[in-house]
This record gives sequence, structure tokens and C-alpha cells, in this order.
Amino acid sequence: MHEQVAYPQLFKPLELAGKRLRNRIVHLSITTSLSHDRRVNERHTQYFVNRARGGAAMIVTEPVNMAPHQRVAAKVDVGNDDHLDELKRWADAVEREDCRLVAQVQDAGRGRHAPGRNPDAVGASALPDDLSWTIPRVLSVAEIEGMIEGFARSSRRLKYCGFSGVEISAGHGHLFHQFMSPWSNHRDDRYGGDFEGRMRLTIELIEAIRSACGQDFILGVKTPGDDGIPGSIDPTLAAAIARRIVDGGRVDYLCFAQGTHHRTLDMHTPDRRTPPVTYLGLMRQMRMEVPGVPVVALGRITDPAEAEGILSRGDAELIGLGRALITDPAWPAKAAQGRARDIRYCVSGNACWQAVISHRFIACENNPRVAALDELKAPALSANRKRIVIVGAGIAGLEAAWVAAARGHEVIVIGRSSDVGGKLRLHAALPGGEQLTSIYDYQLVEAQKAGVRFELGTEAQPLDVLALAPTAVILASGATMTWPLCLPASLKQEGFVQDLRSSIPDLLGFRQRQPGAAVLFDMDHTDGTYAAAELLQRIFDRVLIITPRDSLAQDTPLVTRQGILRNFHRLGIEIAVLSEPRWSGDFEDSGRLEYANVYTEKRGSIPDVAFFTYSTPRSPNIALAAPLQAAGMDVHLVGDCRVARDAVAATSEGFAVANQL
Repeated sequence: MHEQVAYPQLFKPLELAGKRLRNRIVHLSITTSLSHDRRVNERHTQYFVNRARGGAAMIVTEPVNMAPHQRVAAKVDVGNDDHLDELKRWADAVEREDCRLVAQVQDAGRGRHAPGRNPDAVGASALPDDLSWTIPRVLSVAEIEGMIEGFARSSRRLKYCGFSGVEISAGHGHLFHQFMSPWSNHRDDRYGGDFEGRMRLTIELIEAIRSACGQDFILGVKTPGDDGIPGSIDPTLAAAIARRIVDGGRVDYLCFAQGTHHRTLDMHTPDRRTPPVTYLGLMRQMRMEVPGVPVVALGRITDPAEAEGILSRGDAELIGLGRALITDPAWPAKAAQGRARDIRYCVSGNACWQAVISHRFIACENNPRVAALDELKAPALSANRKRIVIVGAGIAGLEAAWVAAARGHEVIVIGRSSDVGGKLRLHAALPGGEQLTSIYDYQLVEAQKAGVRFELGTEAQPLDVLALAPTAVILASGATMTWPLCLPASLKQEGFVQDLRSSIPDLLGFRQRQPGAAVLFDMDHTDGTYAAAELLQRIFDRVLIITPRDSLAQDTPLVTRQGILRNFHRLGIEIAVLSEPRWSGDFEDSGRLEYANVYTEKRGSIPDVAFFTYSTPRSPNIALAAPLQAAGMDVHLVGDCRVARDAVAATSEGFAVANQL
């Protein structure tokens, strides 16, 4: 009698190019920035091995350097024979886990999402990249032909080294996308002009790789589904492109990507502003255009039940997970065992994207151990059991608590609130914040399993902490928004104006729209502030955000910022940049608030202000540190209590301190 498998469609094997996939889960291409000097290293390999051991059936690597002009330091060189042994070890390490390793063939072309121009950009035509305004050097016919040959040779080298296949990245506004789009390809030679000419580079590349590598080598293509630019590639043209690509059975699977290097770049990493399984409708539409060719579903798929539904309905044959497998490499194994509740879920915050475009190692707000040797293992037991008191039940304190307890320590958490989660709990209650609960929900469950003792609803005092006789104290007591110096101090003393975080509980209690305007002074520039602005828009007739910077959301990832700005314009939320509020004595009588340009003092005003709040840089709450240290305590500061930053810093520091005690 066979044991019933949870999510049977998700764990049904599939064959591609004669190679068996043990299930339908594909790790999508994600740049990790773990490679150094274009070489494979142990941590880089470990990232992929962890996801293979966690149960993924196929992993598509980040783009690799294949052509002579590709010299990106954070991408592995495969364009010559210099590193064959390293490539073999990489492939063998993944393939021996019964996971197919597929390398991505890509060239950014003119596309650039980092600040500034790219002097090395190449492209189809001398037209600016829509995001960076980089004008590329136009590739000649001979260069295109040489590039195709180089990609094919490099693909054959990968096959020799033990890779199972390659995926051509022809979406997201990369070079092959640029050639296929009438928006970016204005050539009049054989690689431009009509539809067939624009398709020629991609088709010739597919044929060259297939010829060089044979039929027993997986060849997939990531192709546009909708890039969001009028006059470029919409779903109708995308369908024609897909049909042309699969004509004659040239490829083993297709994957439809959204967005491009434009104001639509955020479409390829959908966040809280989009529904789960964001592109389900488009995916179904594209699936009907390519019968008989496996399609990889993608786009904010985070839960095994969502994946099972897609496969059961026939919307796709494979499930593409990117950010979900960064967060929890054991997502497939846990799903197979019916342990979906134990998955550490992706919150679609795009911290991973921000890390890699900032030239840092890949990171995650809900996984502080990305690419670590012990990423799939329980925290190692400590040789010496200690009593650890943690002050603060936010995500930094909770991470420290469950890890320390799992290592065998006695852990006591003192929290001022009656609930865990800290300030992130407020964000989770705001529009689009629901998924954030999974960070502290996971931590709480693990802490309870490990026997952590909670004393919630308690304001910790030095004597209370000392009375517990701890071996070490971890302060995770967060931070408090500072008073804006452009406002009279008397307002603070009178309690007339509250900071945004203090105001949120009352705002959440409103059930009817309120007359008048809400004004938010923004010196924070993180996503939580803008989720609160959306809440204000639901409550008040008018919302204005005032900021002294020259634009909004400067401390959020670009792909998140694009969504914020689009949403604000759609909702009618007004923005006054390079401005600060100017409080006049008659505000309480007139309800009119003035604001001034930070350079010229030129004034503007908004009448009928019913609500005013501020979101500003946060000062660490460290009042307990000095008396505890004076009493001889071993005190560690983590998260905002150390320096106010983001969720990645909170969980990573909580983990690091607990792991060293």
C-alpha cells in the first residue's frame, strides 16, 4: 500500500529532454552575487546544493558569462576552458541530489536598473534604455552571429561539465527581448524590420544551441508575456512570439515573464500590491497558445496549495519558485511531507532583489541563513546551557529567542505588548501587509516548540531583568520615531501630534470615511509608511505626503518604489517633495497647514486638515543597556535597538547573536 503524497500533482515526475524531474518544482533564475571574480566558490555552490537537498527538481542558475564581452564579476565564467573543474564540481554537487542544473543564457543589452549609464551596453538599435536612458552600441550583423556561436559553444561546454540544460532569458527587457520588441528594435537588416526579422536572433540562438548540444539537453526559454509598454510586447504579440519559438519542437519548456527595464520593471517581482499568483489569468491565456509544450508558472506563488491548484487545472505543467525558495529551501520537502505549516514563507518584500542590485550577497528578511552550510539543519546545540533574557518580542527578539532555545538554552522573553511581532505587527495590519505575519508566526511557533517562556504585557525594568539571574541579556526593544525639528517642540509636549506608529491603532478603528485632509510628513521612506498612507486614503477625503527629499520611497527597492508611485497616482494621493511643514498658531482654528520648499521657503498650503502625523528616523530604545551593563550583565543589542534598519537586519542579527551565545 502506497503512502498518500500531499499535493499529488506537484510531486508527479516529469521528463524533459529525456531527463527525469522528480517533481514539478523549478527554482527560477535568481542572481545571488555569491560568485567572486567570475569563479565558482563554496558558498555559491552551497546555495544551489541546499535548494536541491530541499527538494527542488530543477534549478535554473543566475545568468552566466558566456560571450567574450560578458565580464560581470558576480557571474560565473563559462565562455572558456579555464574553470572546467569548478563547473564540473558545481554540476555534480547539484545533480547528485537528483536535481537538474540548468544555466541561464542572458545578456542585459541596454538594460540597466542601477543608477547611471552603462558605457559597455550593446543593443539592437541606438535607442535609450527606458529606465537608465543608456544608449547602447549597436551590434553589427557579424557581432550578432559571433555572439550566437559563442553562446552555443558555451552551452556545449556546460553539457560537457554535467549541466542538464540551459534556459534562454528572452524576457524582462534583456537583449533578446530588445531584439523581439518593435519598441526597441528599429533595425532594417536581417535582424530587424518585420516580425520574422525581429525574431531571428532568438530563433537562430535556439537552433545553434540545439545543434551544439543535441536533443538530450534541456533547452528552455523565458519569453515575454506582457512587458507593459504601449507599442512593445503585449499579450497578443507575446502569443505570436511563443508560437514562433515552439514551431518545430525546438524547446523543452517555456516560461512567461512580465515587465521590462521601464516603469514596469516591478511587474517581474510582484509584491504586496498584487494578488497571490499574480499572473494567473495571463498564464492561462499563454498556455493555450503553445499546446504540447510544458509551461512554467510564475508570479508570487508562495503556497503549495496554490501550486497544486495550478497543476490540477492544467494552467501549467511546472511551478516556478524564486523568492519562495530563497526564504525556505526546504519548501518542497515540507510540502511533500504535508508540513506546509512549517514552511518559512516568502513575504514578497523584495529584500533579496535589493541586496543583489546593491552588490551585496543575496539576503532575505525571513531567512537569515541564506546559502549557509547549515541552512537546512536545526541550530546546533550549545555545549553550555545558559539562561538568556530577551527584552522585546518583535522579529529581532523572536528570532533570537527560538534559535537560542533550539540550541538548548533557557530563554525568557519580556514584551511590552500583549502580542508578539512588535512594530511589524502594525505593518501587517495595513493594506497589503497580511503576508508579513508569516515572519513572526513562524518564529513564535518555533519558540513555543523549543520551550521559550513569554512574559508579555510587561514593561521590563532593570531590577526585573536582574531578578531573573540571566547569563546574558539580548535587548531587542526596538526604536522610537524622533520628533521632526521643523515642528514646534510645544506640539510634542502637548501631545497634539503623534508619530505615525502611535497613530495606526486608532486609524485602524475607523469604520467610516472622515471629512477633511490627512497630511503625513515623511522622513522615513520605507514601505510601511506608504502602506499607512493607503490606509489614510481609505479614511480621509484627501491625503498629502510631504517630504524634504526630492522623491518618495528612496529607502525601498526600485521595484517596490515603482509600485508605490504607480499606486499613489492611481489612488490620488498627493505628494509635495523638497518640502517641510510650517506650523502656524492658528492651525487649530483654521485647519489650514502650510508647507515650505526647503531651499526657497516658497509656501504652499492645504486646507481642512483633519489629521496630521509624521514618520521619521528612529532612535534606539536603549534605556536598559547602561544599568544592566553597570550590574555586570553581558548585554547584546539587536535590530532597531542597535541601529534602526530593516527586517533583514532584525532577523539576521537576532539569529547571529543567539547562534554565538
